[in-house]
Amino acid sequence: MIENKIRTRYAPSPTGYMHVGNLRTALYAYLIAKHENGTFILRIEDTDQERFVEDAVAVIYNTLKLTGLKHDEGPDVGGDFGPYIQSQRKDIYLEYAKKLVDKGEAYYCFCSKERLDILKANSEALKRTFKYDKHCINLSKEEIEQKIAAGIPYVIRQNNPTTGVTTFEDVIYGTISVDNSELEDMILIKSDGLPTYNFANVIDDHLMGITHVVRGCEYLSSSPKYNRLYEAFGWEPPIYVHAPRIMKDAHNKLSKRNGDASFEDLISKGYLKDAVLNYIALLGWSPSSNQEMFSLDELVKIFDYKHINKSDAIFDSVKLKWMNGEYIKKLPLTDFHKLALAYYDGVLKNPSIDLMKISNLLQSRVEVLSEIPDKVDFFDELPEYSIDLYTHKKMKTNSENSLVSLEKSLPILQSLDVWTFDSLQDSMMQLVQDMGVKNGIVLWPLRTALSGKAFTPGGAFELGEILGKEESLKRIEIGIQKLKMNI
Repeated sequence: MIENKIRTRYAPSPTGYMHVGNLRTALYAYLIAKHENGTFILRIEDTDQERFVEDAVAVIYNTLKLTGLKHDEGPDVGGDFGPYIQSQRKDIYLEYAKKLVDKGEAYYCFCSKERLDILKANSEALKRTFKYDKHCINLSKEEIEQKIAAGIPYVIRQNNPTTGVTTFEDVIYGTISVDNSELEDMILIKSDGLPTYNFANVIDDHLMGITHVVRGCEYLSSSPKYNRLYEAFGWEPPIYVHAPRIMKDAHNKLSKRNGDASFEDLISKGYLKDAVLNYIALLGWSPSSNQEMFSLDELVKIFDYKHINKSDAIFDSVKLKWMNGEYIKKLPLTDFHKLALAYYDGVLKNPSIDLMKISNLLQSRVEVLSEIPDKVDFFDELPEYSIDLYTHKKMKTNSENSLVSLEKSLPILQSLDVWTFDSLQDSMMQLVQDMGVKNGIVLWPLRTALSGKAFTPGGAFELGEILGKEESLKRIEIGIQKLKMNI
């Protein structure tokens, strides 16, 4: 007995990676269920054995675990409506297909591949959409039994009407009507005995008590065929929630074929899973407020699937990057430091460098963790750099005045007994005052000499403190030599 409450499912096919659209479907299904204290189910749809990818099921489990989308029922946790893997439910689908045959809502089809190819070729020549011609619908029971006994391969097809209209309601797109003359007698059971994706979906959704079906709007055109099956069985169809497409730009969908990132790719590139999940929630759904940053618990509380949009959602990598940066800033420093350590490894080899100080500088200055190596590699070794870096229009610096500043800075820094941020700041700001110049005239050349980079995760005083006195003085001397050689 299924309780009278919301039950949603995420039903991926184990055909590879978890792309952003898959994850959004899982997220929306999870939020719809949990918003009403309902049940979220994981079902593995592996009936397309030709596309099955080894380890893809593990990717599904790992992604749901990492994102916190915990399923209440599924292959790994069990439940009252299993098996939750379609290949283990083969006999169930055949049983229900035969029930449709008995009701005249489906029929056996023994047409060969050659005959079907001819029909398709004729349709193409006439520039018509291919539709099976119901050639086998009038076979007698005896003929069917003889062909089966003779081992002739067959499929079971849905018997759709050729007149009238099929209508269904979608909570996002409204009333959708399709002329039955456009409906294909789709295959329900394939020649290998396994069900097609569409048929298995309907049977499983009904038997598992699914109340809300979340899927991409590309399945809108398939929905009349689903509804015809529900009508044939005399079952109540679920509530359909079709989400808009996720687009790379105005003309192209996201796709791995085009090199677009999967969820795993984003994580490996240094995006935080909470930021990715937050951003994906906003791809096609709008909250009632102007708030953009939500934890998963907050999304559960406020998510209303009726606020899902009809228009395509653009995957804006710049917006995602910004949001990820905001999530990084909100982390406790110790948590950020733990994440950063993996990116320091192999880049920062000097054991005397205080990595925590680098993390403290870096946290507010990175948007994606994978940016870290390029931002910190100079701490380990001064890179080769051009003296053009000393010229900065805003700071009003050039090679000549940079050389003057460094030559005046060096003896003052050499004389320091205590090497700290404060002592560096006090001594250099005094030099600025003594020279009667703007801060940048002294500090830009100093920062450039210490880093050899145009952009760093901190100013001259922070960098000098981390590098230490000996290394800092050595780099300043190198900077002076570079400038002298090129002036």
